[in-house]
Amino acid sequence: MNRIVVIGSSCSGKSTFSQHLAKKLNSQYIELDQLHWLPNWQERPDEQFRNRVSKVTSKDSWIVDGNYSVARDILWPRATTIIWLNHSFGLVLYRSITRSIFRAATKKRLFAGNVESFKQTFLSRDSIILWVLKTYHRKRKNYAGLLKQQAAKGAKVIEFNNQKQVNAFLKNI
Repeated sequence: MNRIVVIGSSCSGKSTFSQHLAKKLNSQYIELDQLHWLPNWQERPDEQFRNRVSKVTSKDSWIVDGNYSVARDILWPRATTIIWLNHSFGLVLYRSITRSIFRAATKKRLFAGNVESFKQTFLSRDSIILWVLKTYHRKRKNYAGLLKQQAAKGAKVIEFNNQKQVNAFLKNI
């Protein structure tokens, strides 16, 4: 497990899990959101983003979290392990709501200094909560097939369906 990609629905806990895993394995942690977002919630152009992803994953050891399909053809073939945080819809929706409220209330600085607001969270088409509602089921269905293909190509695929499995895995590393 020297090159690991962690995927899952938005708000499934990818970043938290990946940070803990990177610390335990003494590996470089790479957050795709950090590479993707520019100030004022502007998206980095795809080619620039892909170049940055390619550069930071050219090393022998890393843990990447994120679901950007535009970089999947770079990341997944390089990965020795893909970990899918396949949590229930209820848990992911709950996390999206509580995380958004916390971030908006505390004005926590995120990628490129961006801050979530209550307006963005609850009154915007860019709401992470709305994003979870729109994409959760589609992504879950797509990942099942995509991960079978990666396993057939030799990648180790690990799927966690609940937080208890995640915690046990981290404890046993």
